[in-house]
Amino acid sequence: MDEQRRSHERLPEALIDFYGLAPLPREGGRFRRTWAGPERPDGRPEGSAIVMLLTDEPGDFSALHRLPTDETWHFYRGDPLTLFLLPEGGAAEGGGLPEGGGTARTVVLGPDVLAGQHVQFTVPAGTWMAAEVADGGSWSLFGCTMAPGFTFEDYEHGDAAELAARFPQEAARITALSRP
Repeated sequence: MDEQRRSHERLPEALIDFYGLAPLPREGGRFRRTWAGPERPDGRPEGSAIVMLLTDEPGDFSALHRLPTDETWHFYRGDPLTLFLLPEGGAAEGGGLPEGGGTARTVVLGPDVLAGQHVQFTVPAGTWMAAEVADGGSWSLFGCTMAPGFTFEDYEHGDAAELAARFPQEAARITALSRP
């Protein structure tokens, strides 16, 4: 193994230390909130931003969840990240995703924009989402921003059995990207 590859594999630990990343409850991965805007009358921040790290370690993924507002994902560094999206209305009802109708969609965040990867992608409000390091990768550093900002009360954890019943063609992937 050459020095460049060894350096790439050691970088996640250095990034965890540098950013002070901590485990993200229920969802998975390691994160740190890097910004929250002024508080609105409803108690939510005007906006928020996090930096997050996922690795290829077993069980290290962002579990299926949804939020009540749009969330923009930003690719920063490392290997591509797959973002698995299910429309809020379910396979039969449609809605939730532009260009994807009522079916599941996978978006790849990464540096190769000319090959179809995204450095930035906005997940519409109410869309079920999960993420993991793309096959063959070892880690991905990315961020998420929201306006109004995120609160833990906004987070709705996905139920694997319920989502698999609504999207039977995606049952295996839903199960793999869910936590109890």
